[in-house]
Amino acid sequence: MRADATRNIQAVLRAAARVFSTDPLARITDVAAAAGVDKRTVYRRFDSREDLLLAVYRARLDELEALIDETLVDRPVREALPAFCERGIRLSRDWPVDVRAATDPAIRSRREELDARMDDFLRRAEREGVLAPGLPTGWSLRTLQTQLHTVAQEMPALEPAEAAALVVRTFLHGVGAV
Repeated sequence: MRADATRNIQAVLRAAARVFSTDPLARITDVAAAAGVDKRTVYRRFDSREDLLLAVYRARLDELEALIDETLVDRPVREALPAFCERGIRLSRDWPVDVRAATDPAIRSRREELDARMDDFLRRAEREGVLAPGLPTGWSLRTLQTQLHTVAQEMPALEPAEAAALVVRTFLHGVGAV
C-alpha cells in the first residue's frame, strides 16, 4: 500500500473512532468528513459501516496489545503500572470507541484475551503485595479500566502523566483520607 493510502486509512480509522464514540449511528460520510477525505476513499477500503467499525475495534485492540506487551511484561509492578496507565490514557483518548460494545465474536474473544493478560498482571501485583489479596475475581481489572476510562474521557484537561499519577494513586490507595 502506498504511504499516502496508509496515512488516509489511519486518518479514517482514528476519525471513525472519534465519530462513532460520539454518534454510534454516524454514517460513513460523517467519518469521511471528519477524516478530511472523500467518502469514496472510505468505501474503497471498507464495504460498509459495520466493516469500518470492526476495523476501528481491531485497530484499538492492536494498540492495546502493543501497550500490554511494552509496559506490563517483564517489568516490576510498581514501574509497569504507571507506564501502562499513562499510555492507556493516551490510547483511550486516541481511540475513544468502546470495544465492549462490539457484538462480533472475534472482537469479543480478542478483548477477553487481552483482559485476561491484564488480569494476570494484576494477580501478579497481588502476589507481590502491591494489591490487596482476596478481592473478587475481576474487581481490580474493572476498577482500573473504569478509572482509566473516566480520566481519559471525562477529564481531558488532565495531561496523561498527571492523569496516570492520579489513577495509580487512587487505584493503590483509594480516595479515603486514611
